[in-house]
Amino acid sequence: MDDVRLHLSVRDLTEADLPSCGWAGSPKHVRELVHQIRRAETGEVDYLAVCTPVGLPVAVGGVDYTAAPGAGTLWQLGVHPALRSCGIGTLLIRAAEHRITTRGLTTAELGVEDSNPRARALYERLGYRPFGHAPDTWDIEDEDGTLRRYETVCTLMRKSLA
Repeated sequence: MDDVRLHLSVRDLTEADLPSCGWAGSPKHVRELVHQIRRAETGEVDYLAVCTPVGLPVAVGGVDYTAAPGAGTLWQLGVHPALRSCGIGTLLIRAAEHRITTRGLTTAELGVEDSNPRARALYERLGYRPFGHAPDTWDIEDEDGTLRRYETVCTLMRKSLA
C-alpha cells in the first residue's frame, strides 16, 4: 500500500465551513457552532479548523479563555471519524496551545470523559495531567430531532505551556 501525504492547515472556523462539518456532531451542535464563531469574533474563544488543501475541515475544536482564570480551556475537540489516529488531533491541540501562548497564558486545561480512554491517552501523550473530576451535561439531538440530556463525568487535565 502506498502512503498518502496530505498538507493540512489550521485556521479559524467560519460559517462557510459549517455545511461540511456534519461529521462533528448532531445538526443542533453544528448549528450552535455559529454562536462559537461569534464568540471568537469578540475574542472570548478561538475556534479552529484543521483543513485539507481545498479548505474542507477535517478537525475542529475550541479554546475558551473565559472558563478558567489564567488558562485556555480546550473543548469540543473532534476529528473526522475516518481520519482518526493519523496525527490530526495532535496538530489541532498543538495549534490550540499556540493560540493560548500567543495570548500570554501558560496553562492549557481540558476535560475528557471517563468513558473515552483513547482521547485521554492522547492528552497524556501530549503532556496533560489529571487534577480532578467534574460532572458535565449537555443536550444531544437524536436522529428524530428530539433533545435529551446527556450526563457524564470528566477527568480534568492540565498542562503547563511555559
